[in-house]
Amino acid sequence: MDYQKPIPLKNQDNHPYWDAADRHELLIQKCESCGHYSHPPGPACSKCGSAELSWENLGSEVNGTIYSFIISYRPFLPGFQDDLPLVIAVVELDKAPQVKLIANVLNCNPQDVSIGMNVKMTWQDITEDRALPQWIPA
Repeated sequence: MDYQKPIPLKNQDNHPYWDAADRHELLIQKCESCGHYSHPPGPACSKCGSAELSWENLGSEVNGTIYSFIISYRPFLPGFQDDLPLVIAVVELDKAPQVKLIANVLNCNPQDVSIGMNVKMTWQDITEDRALPQWIPA
């Protein structure tokens, strides 16, 4: 069966992030001028405005802590109707605490999710050439 949900598009600012995700690795944009991580990635640092940006590879073993979350009981986009209820979490990365990533928490009863819960990243292969970073309980 074909993947029915929207697929994130690659652009000139985010393609290193998505290329790494497709390899099951996490790359985060980092400013060479002030050291600030920028996520989501963009053409300039979100803190100081510098265009001197690089990418830091945080690897494929990525852990974090749930900073905030919601449980969605209705599909806001096509394709999500079979995933309800859906836990959408903001996760603070262990290796870069100032970075917070939004993704779904999978393989977990929504009532068991809590702020401060330890999670680890997993990659969901959605097409032959695209993988989405998601979270599972650690």
